[in-house]
Amino acid sequence: MFEFLSAEYLLQAFGMLALFGFVFAESGLFFGFFLPGDSLLFTAGIFASKGFFDIWILLVGTAVCAFLGDQVGYWTGSKFGPSFFSKDGSFFRNPKYVQKTRAFYETHGKKAIVLARFVPVVRTFAPILAGTARMDYATFTLYNAIGGILWSCLFLGAGYLLGNVLPSSGEALTVIVLAIIFVSLLPVIYEVWGEFKGRKKK
Repeated sequence: MFEFLSAEYLLQAFGMLALFGFVFAESGLFFGFFLPGDSLLFTAGIFASKGFFDIWILLVGTAVCAFLGDQVGYWTGSKFGPSFFSKDGSFFRNPKYVQKTRAFYETHGKKAIVLARFVPVVRTFAPILAGTARMDYATFTLYNAIGGILWSCLFLGAGYLLGNVLPSSGEALTVIVLAIIFVSLLPVIYEVWGEFKGRKKK
């Protein structure tokens, strides 16, 4: 039913254009949080191992698009974030959230920008929040580049290496992609479960 959203379908139908565009959108555009970034990179790596794509073009292209996407996200946050969080007493728009976010990025910003790249949904909003909190731009840019390169190399490289030892089986590929999605969601599940347990204790 949702085959058109699968990594295999997107890559077969639109090729590198889909990969680069989706990586950029998931990294920096507010509505891109639902896109399948991890599984898309992993599947592209497998396709590259079978000769469909050039792995080096994939590596450079995805790293650049991931970097540029986060830069756009930072700009969006710095431009619109402070004005959005400007209503005292509001549950969603309270300025205190900006103060808390700024304190967090001052302490954990470097680590957060790199690690957020590996967590679905979080990687979309992390650069926006960094911009809202006015994290030092040069520091953000450096660690954004590090995170984008590590993310691209890890998932594309893993797919490429595994693709060289796997048979060309659609069933095997589907199982592996689903496993990648599940593993990438584990940090989110862990945080949600911890929050749920914390509220039950109160």
